[in-house]
Amino acid sequence: MTESAAGTATPGLDPDAVGVRLAELFDEPRWRDLRAELIAGGRSNLTYRLISPAGSVVLRRPPTGHVLPKAHDMGREARIQQALYPTGVPVPKVHTLEGPELLGAAYYVMEDVPGLVINDTLPEAYDDPDSRRAIGLGLIDTLIALHQVDPDRVGLSDYGRPEGFLERQVRTWSKQWELSKTEEVPELDRLRDLLSDGVPQAQRNGIVHGDFKLNNVLISPDDPGRVNAVLDWELSTLGDPLADLGMLMLYWTDPGDQVVPISAVTAAEGFPDRAELAQRYAEGTGLDLSDLDFYTAYAYFKFAVIVQGVVMRSRGGAMGDQDFSDFDQLVAKCAVAGLEIFEDN
Repeated sequence: MTESAAGTATPGLDPDAVGVRLAELFDEPRWRDLRAELIAGGRSNLTYRLISPAGSVVLRRPPTGHVLPKAHDMGREARIQQALYPTGVPVPKVHTLEGPELLGAAYYVMEDVPGLVINDTLPEAYDDPDSRRAIGLGLIDTLIALHQVDPDRVGLSDYGRPEGFLERQVRTWSKQWELSKTEEVPELDRLRDLLSDGVPQAQRNGIVHGDFKLNNVLISPDDPGRVNAVLDWELSTLGDPLADLGMLMLYWTDPGDQVVPISAVTAAEGFPDRAELAQRYAEGTGLDLSDLDFYTAYAYFKFAVIVQGVVMRSRGGAMGDQDFSDFDQLVAKCAVAGLEIFEDN
């Protein structure tokens, strides 16, 4: 992993104690000479790179402070990566899962995979049309590979409740909208109602990443078409895999798009557009995408509610001095975009 914070603060981590534990784990005393850096990009679980003369690894743990009982389950994150590691789906190798005795919370340690995190800009070596196309196709091929894994064959049959998955998701985010809204947004209410009334039947149940997007993978520094690792498995479960494709459609920006909730980087020349990604996914998985509009509209609804949660917390003073003044408008824009998907198709 290549993107890290400039600072050296390590909240929730005791490098000396962890160094002793790693020296025991790897039977290598040089791990005791350990320094840690907080990896940037995570807004939920804390992720650190641990560096020593013996090498480097990555440690992931829950945030400090109050944590909801079922949230930030390190065991689930470690388990799914351990299950997927032998399948060819690119995930870091998990070295150990530890209880709360050392850091006051459970944590796990995984390999430090080399790779590039792409947010708003591309590395200079990959900033050309051919490389951009390779990045897009490599990303969708990775999603195809994930959705081809049979959960039963990798020991994940009890990893979630796939039956009724999408109905529960719509209900959950509808309740969250009622709890978090600070003003009325009729368009979002209308979108919620359309989603509630039109949930499609899942064609297949499988592993759902929950937040699959370009900046949640590590792109190989040697080959733009290869994903070295898929990261951030905290929302993963079993359910309708098309929920992942719908979210990717939301995150993926085409040229001329007016709603850009994440990044406009994929609108650059060379990147495949959403239609090509969807077609490649359909060919790779054999799934019928005639209901993809529903899944994409659902993604806009879910994202709007997440943004509204930020608005609510910001108004309550829980987001420090960060400026989220434009998020109110983003909620309405996402609602309108979701409605337009229904109305245009």
